[in-house]
Amino acid sequence: QVKLEESGGGSVQSGGSLRLSCATSQYSINNYCMGWYRQVPSFAREPIAAIELDGSASYTDSVKGRFTIIRDKAANTLYLEMTDLRPDDTAIYTCAADYRPTVRCLPEAVESLGYRGRGTQVTVSS
Repeated sequence: QVKLEESGGGSVQSGGSLRLSCATSQYSINNYCMGWYRQVPSFAREPIAAIELDGSASYTDSVKGRFTIIRDKAANTLYLEMTDLRPDDTAIYTCAADYRPTVRCLPEAVESLGYRGRGTQVTVSS
């Protein structure tokens, strides 16, 4: 069982920055497809970023150029660095992971990943 735990959420003003962390004690997660999605209650989940085993990252248009996904293999931790935050970035952010060696690790795959944390709230005020 892979356990993921997010941290780093909080409240910021528009234009501010936050760094989210997703920690796991599983060393083998370095071989997993990993990503982030977000959700506003009563709305659909929005996958926003994914990172391949080789470190190559991909993003949805809504966050491209503002968010950066980083995998720290030594620390078994996934990060999401968020800059130029906007009120419509307000959501619960959740990390996800799974072993998918034959599938490209893209944002659209993140929702189907089998392991996920409980999420961390990000609130951006105008």
